[in-house]
Amino acid sequence: MIGHPTLRRVLPGFAVSSLGDGMAVVAVSWLAIDLAPAATPGIWVALAAAAYTLPGAVGGLLLGRFLRHRPPTRLVGWDAALRVVALGSVPVLHAFGVLGIEGYVALLALSSVLHSWGQAGVYTLIARVLPQADHLAGNAVLSAVGAVATVAGPPLATLLIAFGGPATVLAVDAATFLVLAVTFLVAVPGDAVPAPEGDAASRTAGLTVIRRIPALSGLLALSFAFFFLFGPVYVALPLHVSGGPGASAGVLATFYTAFGVGAVLGSALTGFLAGWRLWPTTVGIVVAFGALMLPLGLGAPTAVSVACFGVAGLLWPPYSSLSTTLFQRSTPDALLPQALAASSAVRVLAVPLGTALGGPLVAGFSPAGALLVSGAGIAAVGLAAAATSALRAARASHGPGPDPTPPADPMPLADAGPEAGAPSGVTVRP
Repeated sequence: MIGHPTLRRVLPGFAVSSLGDGMAVVAVSWLAIDLAPAATPGIWVALAAAAYTLPGAVGGLLLGRFLRHRPPTRLVGWDAALRVVALGSVPVLHAFGVLGIEGYVALLALSSVLHSWGQAGVYTLIARVLPQADHLAGNAVLSAVGAVATVAGPPLATLLIAFGGPATVLAVDAATFLVLAVTFLVAVPGDAVPAPEGDAASRTAGLTVIRRIPALSGLLALSFAFFFLFGPVYVALPLHVSGGPGASAGVLATFYTAFGVGAVLGSALTGFLAGWRLWPTTVGIVVAFGALMLPLGLGAPTAVSVACFGVAGLLWPPYSSLSTTLFQRSTPDALLPQALAASSAVRVLAVPLGTALGGPLVAGFSPAGALLVSGAGIAAVGLAAAATSALRAARASHGPGPDPTPPADPMPLADAGPEAGAPSGVTVRP
């Protein structure tokens, strides 16, 4: 990654914008709490968190007609430029005293419209400029950069909130995306990224490829359930912290920083998983992640809850990197931006849907109860996936013929050939 001339140009911009996002994870919800009516803070925190992600899913599914032929560098740059305008408007309006909670949510929604395509552009860039054997390592490097930013971002956000308020954090976040936009739109030459050999795909081709490859459709279904059930955490955790003893943005930042520290270690360990079977690994991650969330909802001491949240962070990068690598290896090059955008849209859709569920869960079960429901649900989904996989394996060994929908990735990633998981009639990029 560092030695490649193109990636060496984009990594600094990616790192700076990741730091901004690491700060925003605290500021978005904290500013919503400040702006929301005192009677309904949970609903508005849920809406703000959903607005920061949900339009990206809609854009990923509906804007293919306009964006599917665009170079990956343009996709990343346009996403970053839109975030500069939308997020930069928040502190300006707040400074003039005209920012209401409704306008704040609308600006967050605008900022995320192109985000699925921006994410697709980043990972399409990795797939096109690196050899296939280096895709997992490249994805892990990006996860590591994001994880380091998650460690440094929340403490910086806490300092900025203490001296200038959460709107100041979003001003800094907008500035970091300006760096990313300039990096991808100006600093990267137009011929630095190889073009696909053919690009005659329809707008729905990405979803069609995912549907026809059992490894991809099964993994995407698991990811949707995982992220949907994690969504309520974005509502319940800030409210749980703000209503507890010693409530402050610093306590919330401690949770996110612990998660980031775990994610840094997880990113470093991801490269050692190349020989592991993907399906058992991802299912095990989901089960363990859900179990680690349970202490937050069971009233464990803050130190124990923070430690468990940090260990959960350790599991996040391997899941993300391995699943992205499977998409990169199993999708034809010309369809890769569409398939990744469709996958990102489905995943991005899951989080705000779960976040929207967080408001009613908090109202019905309290913030701690919502965290307990989230953790137990994630663990249950992982156990259900493991049981389904075991039943299919049993039918395949005792039944009259092979199971028509085998579990994803029956081979280790290190041994999977270039045609692994490809549907009939589709040639996988070598």
